[in-house]
Amino acid sequence: MLPEPALQQDSADEPAPGGSSARSDMLGGAAWMLFGALIVGGALGMDRFEKMGATLYTMPGFVPAMIGGVLMVLGAVLALRGWLRRPLAPLGAVQPLFNRRVLWTAALALAYAGVLIGRVHFLAATAVFVACFVWLFTPEDASRKRRWLTAILAGVLTALVVDLVFEDIFLVRLP
Repeated sequence: MLPEPALQQDSADEPAPGGSSARSDMLGGAAWMLFGALIVGGALGMDRFEKMGATLYTMPGFVPAMIGGVLMVLGAVLALRGWLRRPLAPLGAVQPLFNRRVLWTAALALAYAGVLIGRVHFLAATAVFVACFVWLFTPEDASRKRRWLTAILAGVLTALVVDLVFEDIFLVRLP
């Protein structure tokens, strides 16, 4: 004999399925689609160097246009996911668009791109950025030793792999 499924209690305290997370997904998806469209528009406006014999795959805006297109598609997927999980209840408490995690991410990215790159050796700057990011977003229930080891290991390995891939495989000089 199989056990009977647990009955769910109706409670006004329980959030609706999807809830504010679904609304955040719809808003975030729309923002990513807009950002991707701006990138595609900017890429299409770039000079194509056709007079110099450039082909479709060698013109400067090709890769940015592809990245913008991917951002648009992924934004649409995120928005659709939010739309499918939206609650039937009226708009209530919407999660703020900029929460603590988003602000920390923006601050770290600005510090990396605006302060470290060009002033500190690329390997060191990347290792510090990734280590800070991993340490900050590692679950707080992890031990202090584990957080530090994970952050340092991720930072050093990421910096080495990025340097290897760009310098030795793609032959791109890093700052």
